[in-house]
Amino acid sequence: MEGIVRVVVVVLFGVLISCIKCQENTDTSFAGVYIVTLKQAPTSFHSYRPSRAKKTTRPLGFPASTSGGANTLENPSNITSKRHHYGSRISRDHDSLLRRVLKGQKYLKLYSYHYLINGFAVLVTPQQAQKLSGRKEVANVVPDYSIRTATTHTPQFLGLPQGAWLQEGGYETAGEGIVIGLIDTGIDPTHVSFADGLSANSYPIPNHFTGICEVTRDFPSGSCNRKLIGARHFAASAITRGIFNASQDYASPFDGDGHGTHTASIAAGNHGIPVIVAGHHFGNASGMAPRAHIAVYKALYKSFGGFAADVVAAIDQAAQDGVDVISLSITPNRRPPGIATFFNPIDMALLSAYKTGIFVVQAAGNTGPSPKSVSSFSPWIFTVGAAAHDRKYSNSIQLGNNVTIQGVGLAPGTESDGGYVLVSATDAVIDSEASTDEYVNECQDSSSLNQTIVQGNLLICSYSIKFVLGQSTINNAVQTARNLSAAGVVFSMDPFIIGFQLNPVPMSLPGIIIPSSNDSKILLRYYNSSLERDPVSKKIIKFGAIASISGGVEANFSNSAPKIMYYSARGPDPEDNSLQDADILKPNLVAPGNSIWAAWSSGGTDSVEFLGEDFAMMSGTSMAAPHIAGLAALIKQKFPSFTPSAIGSALSTTASLHDKDGGPIMAQRAYANPDLNQSPATPFDMGSGFVNATASLDPGLILDLQYDNYISFLCGINGSKPVVLNYTGTSCGPTRNVTTTGVDLNLPSITLATLNGSRVVQRTVTNVGGNETYTVGWSAPYGVSMKVTPGRFFIGSGEERVLNVVLNSSMNSSVASFGRIGLFGDKSHVVNIHLSVVVKVMYNVSGGGNFWKRRLLQRKAPIFQRGVPSLRHPEGQFELIGFPGRTSPHKGLSARGFTRACKAYSTPAHPMWVIKPLCITSTVRFELVTFREIRTRTRDLPC
Repeated sequence: MEGIVRVVVVVLFGVLISCIKCQENTDTSFAGVYIVTLKQAPTSFHSYRPSRAKKTTRPLGFPASTSGGANTLENPSNITSKRHHYGSRISRDHDSLLRRVLKGQKYLKLYSYHYLINGFAVLVTPQQAQKLSGRKEVANVVPDYSIRTATTHTPQFLGLPQGAWLQEGGYETAGEGIVIGLIDTGIDPTHVSFADGLSANSYPIPNHFTGICEVTRDFPSGSCNRKLIGARHFAASAITRGIFNASQDYASPFDGDGHGTHTASIAAGNHGIPVIVAGHHFGNASGMAPRAHIAVYKALYKSFGGFAADVVAAIDQAAQDGVDVISLSITPNRRPPGIATFFNPIDMALLSAYKTGIFVVQAAGNTGPSPKSVSSFSPWIFTVGAAAHDRKYSNSIQLGNNVTIQGVGLAPGTESDGGYVLVSATDAVIDSEASTDEYVNECQDSSSLNQTIVQGNLLICSYSIKFVLGQSTINNAVQTARNLSAAGVVFSMDPFIIGFQLNPVPMSLPGIIIPSSNDSKILLRYYNSSLERDPVSKKIIKFGAIASISGGVEANFSNSAPKIMYYSARGPDPEDNSLQDADILKPNLVAPGNSIWAAWSSGGTDSVEFLGEDFAMMSGTSMAAPHIAGLAALIKQKFPSFTPSAIGSALSTTASLHDKDGGPIMAQRAYANPDLNQSPATPFDMGSGFVNATASLDPGLILDLQYDNYISFLCGINGSKPVVLNYTGTSCGPTRNVTTTGVDLNLPSITLATLNGSRVVQRTVTNVGGNETYTVGWSAPYGVSMKVTPGRFFIGSGEERVLNVVLNSSMNSSVASFGRIGLFGDKSHVVNIHLSVVVKVMYNVSGGGNFWKRRLLQRKAPIFQRGVPSLRHPEGQFELIGFPGRTSPHKGLSARGFTRACKAYSTPAHPMWVIKPLCITSTVRFELVTFREIRTRTRDLPC
């Protein structure tokens, strides 16, 4: 009956969508999904927002035993009921607005957002969207957009067993009481990594969590437990597009892809789970916070990815449920439009999540290694890049001519060192099949090959473009070799595949993949030269090439780790679609993301090579982000009062800057042959460095930020006032400092897109340890001179100290350079703050007696120096700072003298601003110039 009801609902849903699309025959535009935000404050902004520290009752449906599941039909608590009442009222307001504005017209509301943002997602025509945007209650109307998805040894590599876990009382308590919310492709609740009965210790559900579990045929009652304590799915936006396939994508929290199960187990999977794949044991798996709780919000799907409307609904629900950490291994398919990348529905929802105390982690994206490729933009989001750890699975093939070729493959070696005869699939084709299958050399069908020729030998197959596209698989080739009783299988790389990077693939019999087309040519040249043919018929009468395979089941460990992977997206952080740099460091950090073993869904189809397996090895920034989510849970467990910024600071300032050998962390610079194209990593490659799990639990000093600081930062963006008001309900009024920039935020890094002459930057550190004395050291970025004061200071527990950083350009350059401030405590704490300066411009302070050169500084804080007049635009967007030449008479020239009138203009031929006063109280003539284009149209600015 449950299935029948679901089918009827989907059919009716489809009929309604069809009606919307055909409602006006004369209208050529189709309906689309729009995200509408209103000016009224959301639920989380009200005083009765529930406390994250306590709750009156445990969620119903979770019995005292460890075997029970969640019941979706019962409210979690009285607090939730109160919140739900307010949320229902907001939902009714949304319905009322739609009825008034679109009276008599067809539309479909998909979601009401009421906790983090006040708004809704609705399926309407562009004309209807225009009507909505014209209403005074409406703040924003944004078209929906698409989203995409972007560990046995890593706990040891990160030092968890002897470090961070030990500080938390061991793995049996690491992360307990903390809820990690994962917005991904769902989860397989049957996997042992998410069982709750593996320990005899009590495992209470956190009191502050109020979420529930959906119950469907794919996700039956009892799927949730004390480990997996919440599970929902969101797909309304996808369904309206007619692309949702319920049989493949599952209209439930169940993971039909594998990605979500993988990331969830990295963050908080159970400890000590045996990883057995293709019959081989690869060690025991554990999440970073193995005792943390998991709540899953499925908004991504195998067949199409996802959409922002569904993701925002998932974020809103996760925050309402009371998660402590949100992990998003997803990125947008395009850079958000508008005046800044920060202003998009997802990032704005996450800003509200930040306000409620949730630490937000997001994958940087897999679009590296080009600059400005990062797909996570906002400073309140902790962006994570991917690095390789020190474990490798490599095997090799030894040819009969004493040549050894390296390869990849999670496969055993051949039993005999004496060698086996090599036979190419092309030369083993049954005569009748020779002309019927041009891809017979891919070994996908054993019926096309002669078993008499192949039996007992090593079968050579071609790894062609069809493998890359998923049309041919390693598993099929291995099964072919097994059906023909081959001793093993060897894959040569097709020369037409250039730069494709292979992950190790499990094989149940001896095998190897040669990833280099050049090495593959060496193999095939040796093979062809060893063939003996009949001089008349040209048929092969003897296969003379022999080889043996050294297995890749045993791991090798390298000291050249960590290393930034070629695919990991890079900074600098693009502020807008014109790729203007933001004064924000991205990524924030890197973590293990390459060749990560983790749990795999029984229905997972994302990687056909792991189909039917319980674990899979995956690579990407998607795998790096949940590492940080789990480690953030450990920090939150130890420091319950830490704000999200404090957690981010603890991770950033303690990060490692060197590999295992003590050398610099290297970054791969090319997709093709990445290990031959690498150089030392910069902060735009690795952020503050590679995560140091143990040190982050004892940071000594932190740099903290509040929600209001981010609002001031957003208000400081040119033209942002109405956007900030629309998204947050907060006014950029006269009482707010609207000159705050990214440089002014108290981040654990300093990034300047442009250093115009000199700049004073402040950072405030707070002592979260014992009393300590710190010595300050620094290394300046190339082309910059700097000084930090004080050079030494004592700071008591809980106290704050302000660091003043003076930066001066010593050259004109547009090449980014990097430095670092180090705070060295006498109790062994080391705090690192990284500096990145992109464009450096020197002031020219020489000149004649009646000529001054000045600069226009966009959105900079006023600098008032004795004898140096300053002019500030009334809206705080621009200011003029005078720097008199050595002989310039400046008597009588004051800030008041510039307040009469001025005009700003630029032309396409001269993309700069020149500001000249039309009337001043002095005869001094001056002009003001920047080298960074801000606008290309004429505008009058009252002064």
